[in-house]
Amino acid sequence: MQQKGAIQIIEWEDLDKRKFYSLGVFMTLTTRVTVYPASLIRTRLQVQKGKAVYLGTFDAFCKILRMEGVRGLYRGFMINTFTLVSGQAYITTYELVRKYVSHYSPSNTVKSVVAGGAASLVAQTITVPIDVVSQHLMMQGQGEHHSRFKVKPKMMLTTSKRKPTFGQSREITVQIFAADGFRGFYRGYVASLLTYIPNSALWWPFYHFYTEKLSLMAPSGCPHLILQAVAGPMAAATASTITNPMDVVRARVQVEGRTSVIETFKQLLAEEGIWVMTKGLSARIISSMPTSVLIVVGYETLKRLSLRAELIETRHW
Repeated sequence: MQQKGAIQIIEWEDLDKRKFYSLGVFMTLTTRVTVYPASLIRTRLQVQKGKAVYLGTFDAFCKILRMEGVRGLYRGFMINTFTLVSGQAYITTYELVRKYVSHYSPSNTVKSVVAGGAASLVAQTITVPIDVVSQHLMMQGQGEHHSRFKVKPKMMLTTSKRKPTFGQSREITVQIFAADGFRGFYRGYVASLLTYIPNSALWWPFYHFYTEKLSLMAPSGCPHLILQAVAGPMAAATASTITNPMDVVRARVQVEGRTSVIETFKQLLAEEGIWVMTKGLSARIISSMPTSVLIVVGYETLKRLSLRAELIETRHW
């Protein structure tokens, strides 16, 4: 157990791994169900040309809800649930790398940056193929399709009748493989790494930084979990703002089938100006902030619930 200011950090060796993984799956699924609509809106805003379909985050939410119903906000969600695997891979990598780096540096910031970046690299390698399929499904509900691949009307009708099916996911997967081969599922992989590795590497040190500062400002006796729940969204907003330009490029590369990150970046600037780099930022922050609250409250609670039995009586919060 490491002390950081007034905040205790539960390390990997303190955990009962069986509890940690079983409870972790539930936490990850709950988080994804909560933030998926904002992720869908963000993707549609980033991929559309100018303001051809939606004027902004709230306008997109209202139009999708009115034209497609609640189910429209969860297009592609079923295939996206497979990212539960990447979620477990992320937290495992983060904790193990953090433990490894501690042998070389006692700095919490160094451990957070290295572990956060490494965890994102592992998770994105698993997630990108799922994201590629999921993002094409997200775009299916728009009146103007920006996706290269389209679900047949019969398949759309089947889904509208609420029959549980992976038919749309299967059809999009087949189309991607037919058009681009296996490499098609890793389209935008480099852009994803350039987006999410810095985002993850920034989120953790900012999280610990804000938590430490808040602990110094908070009145005596303020529960640590509350301070951490506030620090999480602050870190998310900071990291999202810094990395959003690459997130816009990533979305265009994956959905429109582009091959060059640099050329996509140049074309976006030429067509829509510098403000294109802020596209979907509000939706991204909206989705990342509750995600951060859930991650922080859920993850810190998960770690406390997963403490090894012999350590429970020695910890006081």
